[in-house]
Amino acid sequence: MLSVSPASLFRACRYTRFMAQSLGNNTGKNLIRIDVSSDTVCPWCFVGKRNLDKAMASSNDQFDFEVRWHPYFLNPSAPKEGVNKKEYYRKKFGSQSERIRARMTEVFRGLGLEYDISGLTGNTLDSHRLIMFAGQQGLDKQHALVEELCLGYFTQAKYIGDREFLLEAARKVGVEGAAEFLEDPSNGLNEVNEELEKYSAQITGVPYYVINGKHKLSGGQPPEVFLRAFQEAANYSN
Repeated sequence: MLSVSPASLFRACRYTRFMAQSLGNNTGKNLIRIDVSSDTVCPWCFVGKRNLDKAMASSNDQFDFEVRWHPYFLNPSAPKEGVNKKEYYRKKFGSQSERIRARMTEVFRGLGLEYDISGLTGNTLDSHRLIMFAGQQGLDKQHALVEELCLGYFTQAKYIGDREFLLEAARKVGVEGAAEFLEDPSNGLNEVNEELEKYSAQITGVPYYVINGKHKLSGGQPPEVFLRAFQEAANYSN
């Protein structure tokens, strides 16, 4: 039996996955492609995702959507072993940390979620490797994985660098081969670096959205801003 490693499978299916998705839009609706640069420890990235989901759900009678997630590192030198999240925020934001926490708590409650800053924060490389790996098995799995990772980190005090948490999230959304893929720290590393260079090198913060390659938005925008951007992108393409 021929043995295929997770890394080679990851590379091999990039072209075929792209072709399948490119040929799959036969509904007659305008296709809206959304490239999202984000970091998995950025709360506004999760807020933006939830608002983007609302906008897409309310306009899926008009448009088809293709969402791709790309890596960004708010703190590239963050330790892999993790540090206390509350202490890290106090050191980073000083006297503003409590005001920021209160604001995020309010924003998350508006989404029906409880913002939790207990637990650890730290390096997000493995989460980005896993998100890219999930994308090769389907953009729907990638999108669902981002949701699971954010829910765990922001509302359940899960550590984004914890291997068991990452694998639990992968299992929930049906990503296959995640354990073998993450086992080798070099798997997906080149792809993450390529994506950083292509999508994130020229931006200074996240979340950052590029719609149909032209229309750009940043920050945790409300649904109505995304809806306007979809319409503008569709009008431009017609």
